[in-house]
Amino acid sequence: MSKTVRPRRSVLYMPGSNARALEKARTLPADGFILDLEDAVAPDAKEIARQQVCAAVKAGGYGQRELVIRVNDLSSAWGHDDIVAAARSGAHAIVLPKVESADTVCQAEHIMRVAGAPDDMAIWCMMETPRGMLEAPAITAASSRLSCLVMGTSDLAKDLNCAHTRERLPLLTSLGLCLLAARANGLAILDGVYLDLNDDEGFEYSCQQGVELGFDGKTLIHPKTIAVTNRIFAPSESAVAWSRKIIAAHAEAVSQGKGVVVVDGKLIENLHVESAHRLVKLADAIAAMEAANA
Repeated sequence: MSKTVRPRRSVLYMPGSNARALEKARTLPADGFILDLEDAVAPDAKEIARQQVCAAVKAGGYGQRELVIRVNDLSSAWGHDDIVAAARSGAHAIVLPKVESADTVCQAEHIMRVAGAPDDMAIWCMMETPRGMLEAPAITAASSRLSCLVMGTSDLAKDLNCAHTRERLPLLTSLGLCLLAARANGLAILDGVYLDLNDDEGFEYSCQQGVELGFDGKTLIHPKTIAVTNRIFAPSESAVAWSRKIIAAHAEAVSQGKGVVVVDGKLIENLHVESAHRLVKLADAIAAMEAANA
């Protein structure tokens, strides 16, 4: 399945049982939404949440925002029917919770295919258990539909019996394992949520750390955090200008038969140009999406 360049700076969880939240999402500046049928929905509301989410997606009105449905675990009473309904909803992807094996991905893919899911409907995997961390290489290679990993750092910290520290040192091994597996298989990867909504400085630090680690964006639990996340995970104007400059300089050097070029005293090689192209494509995609959603 082709990997489209799509902004995923901010991806907000929305409870599927809250019809007002699903409506409000149409006006929020997030790059995407995880419409949740799992953790955010009580057992007695699972059926209505599934109906509301699928109806909302089919109704449209979300512009170019990415719509992803998080289903319940396949071992639950709702998981299979969630995947069948989501596969027919028109959503961009289905999120599988607490993935711990490649087999889980393959089972979900089979259900999607039988249910008639379009070829371009993706699978996302929640990575939130120690077993999931250890199985990340197999999970990320399990299906061509797989396009994104989502870190579930709250559940992971609970299972690891580790502390939620500012620098997240207890989680860095797990984050690194998933980052390596995602990039080795050409997948996107999103950082976990930040739970303290009153700690603006800590949230901003977490976003900046996520950028430095290499995440494509961050999952969120409140709309008020969208603007900061979009700003930090977006390429800066200066970075985009520099990227365009070295792309042009390198192209000129190649046309003259030169393999290397120096721009403003800095040696520019192919690896720098590849990164520059990626950054410019992302910036262009962000601009196009924001214009379409305005």
